[in-house]
Amino acid sequence: MPALISPSRPRTGITRLTGGLLVKNHQLIPADLWISSVTGKILHSQQVFYEHHAIPDETIDLQGKILCPGFIDVQFNGAFGFDFSTIPTDAEGGMATYEKGLRGLNRRLVRTGVTSYLPTLPSQRPEVYHQTLKHLGPSGGKRDAWEGSESLGAHCEGPFISPTKNGIHSLQVLQEAPNGFLDMEACYGAENLAPSKDEAGRRSTPVTMITAAPEVPGISSCIPSVTERGLRFAIGHTEATYEEASTAIAAGASMITHLFNAMRSLHHRHPGVFGVLGKAEGKERPYYGVISDGIHLHPTTVKIAWAAHPDGFILVTDAMKTVGLPDGVYDWTNGDRWVKKGAQLTREGSETIAGSSARLVECVSNFWTWSHASIPEVVRAVTETPAEMLGLKGVKGCLEAGADADLLVLDVREEADGRREVKVERVWKFGVLVHDARDETVEV
Repeated sequence: MPALISPSRPRTGITRLTGGLLVKNHQLIPADLWISSVTGKILHSQQVFYEHHAIPDETIDLQGKILCPGFIDVQFNGAFGFDFSTIPTDAEGGMATYEKGLRGLNRRLVRTGVTSYLPTLPSQRPEVYHQTLKHLGPSGGKRDAWEGSESLGAHCEGPFISPTKNGIHSLQVLQEAPNGFLDMEACYGAENLAPSKDEAGRRSTPVTMITAAPEVPGISSCIPSVTERGLRFAIGHTEATYEEASTAIAAGASMITHLFNAMRSLHHRHPGVFGVLGKAEGKERPYYGVISDGIHLHPTTVKIAWAAHPDGFILVTDAMKTVGLPDGVYDWTNGDRWVKKGAQLTREGSETIAGSSARLVECVSNFWTWSHASIPEVVRAVTETPAEMLGLKGVKGCLEAGADADLLVLDVREEADGRREVKVERVWKFGVLVHDARDETVEV
């Protein structure tokens, strides 16, 4: 129970979390953590207590539970009936309806433990990007915890991808780039790619990451233009050979989108994109996303991916709007329809996987079950590593003083059948408790 506060003492906005196991420095460490709802950041506890003599408003005993940074999902297409790529057709609401749906999604998403994410748009017509991206840029500038989960900028997954590795992406909207980066600007909108900052000096460029196939005509020449603007270039939906992928890494590509899915298969003489995890020529190995929903990849394949390069391993959902919805048939963009059966999502009339209906915490549980990795190793794949990939080391994904106070209390357990399960018990956003699974009165 939280400690009571004297009504005569001024509130400081400080909370002391004690009695928990902190995921820090790749270990589980029994220690206290002090956070501020005023600054939204993690505090240097000794400095606050001994130098400034600050007294916390409340002290919360975590009773041995695990305290970790909030989860980050860098490939997330929608959930709970909302899709980032779908523009409302109602004449009265228009993009106001879109914004309302986005706000509702953020409030529900944060309860699942995802405190930050990249809203992801698969291949679309240019007008879709022009209308939506302005609403999907970094959203944490106001540092309002009650807005829920925070966008870290959009992830444009396509349309500059291979037509033979398109997955569910509509062939009719795919593009090449004969004019180089000018074609990307025309597709996404130059204003959505240009470097920009808000009044506080925080990055505000709407787009954060672009997934493209480096072998598509004109794309390899775009990579330096993408990265010099502070954007991440990810290799995905591609027929790229090992040599082509290595060249892309050397040019500045730093991420692989959903490793193994929608790319050339690993062959013992032709390792393809997977081969760059061994060591790309002249460049450090890239980060890479893995979908551990139990459908996209075999458990052993996930273990192989992790073993190849643990420091670059990032769990993603590739979640669609069907997360949280009942089984059935659902319309999507470009005339496509999906069929949802449990966690499986396929294009109607085919066996083509159409993204995922899994929550990130479910992917975390699967990975822990299959790999038998330590809890800090598992948590790292959805916190520290994606934050580093995005250039947010020390800001997101860690429990260091000065980082944003986006925190989770996890309830972890190992079942008799060998299944390992992670549940999100409590969520803090910018130092404010916004979800408590034990108390329905605490909710965004």
